Amino acid sequence: MVRKEMTMKTLKSWLTCLMVMLTPFLVTPATADLSEILEAGKVKIAIGENFAPFSSLGDEGDYVGFDVDVAKLIAEELGVELELIPVTSKQRIPYLETDKADLVIASMGANPGRAKSIWFSSAYAPFFSGAFSSESSKIESIDDLVGLKVGLTAGTLEDLELTKSAPDGTNIIRFGDNAATQSAYLSGQIDVIVTGNTVAAQMGADNPNLDISTKFIMNDSPCFIGIKKGNLDLLLWTNVFILHKTLGGELDAFSEKWFGQPLPPLPSM
Repeated sequence: MVRKEMTMKTLKSWLTCLMVMLTPFLVTPATADLSEILEAGKVKIAIGENFAPFSSLGDEGDYVGFDVDVAKLIAEELGVELELIPVTSKQRIPYLETDKADLVIASMGANPGRAKSIWFSSAYAPFFSGAFSSESSKIESIDDLVGLKVGLTAGTLEDLELTKSAPDGTNIIRFGDNAATQSAYLSGQIDVIVTGNTVAAQMGADNPNLDISTKFIMNDSPCFIGIKKGNLDLLLWTNVFILHKTLGGELDAFSEKWFGQPLPPLPSM
């Protein structure tokens, strides 16, 4: 009898330990995973509220851009309704963490800090960060920014990189969104704009007389789709989607349409 009681106690102890070990894997994420999106018939995708050519309001009042086309194609492949949610750079990760979005497709770069909070898909679009200014400006490296007014968008990878690397005497001016940053350069409020190559190219295309050229490259950072931690099925599906649309040429067509260049080789996770 005593031996039987000891056996039961041992069994209960083992079961308790097993449940403790498995608990992190059994917790159901609050955001919609793939099956829940399909059942609901709608996918919520956050896009940049004003970051041409990735996403911005078009002439008809609807959002257009590379990221918008990718979001539409995802909804089409899933066979569900698409809800676009415009966000600022600082809102991208919180919107995943607070279940306001299922995916973030907003020209977001991946780094170890962000990877502590969310999961990233394979890269889906090209992007490099750099400093852009007038053709005549004597800027060749980050050390040449001393004494200049340098504008960028708060909360972006450019902000993180420049805050860490800029020499003393650099006057960094942060703006709330990309439209405000671009407007500051166009109006002469800042001497240098630190942003992505595609953004600078779009500024030049929209303003043919604009004096803007690449001064130096800060970081080659392709764009990744953000997914809330725990949504494994959605992450796997998204990676298959990116692979399929890369091989099928759809992403290359989007790149030609919005960036004026073929889709380059991109890293996978």
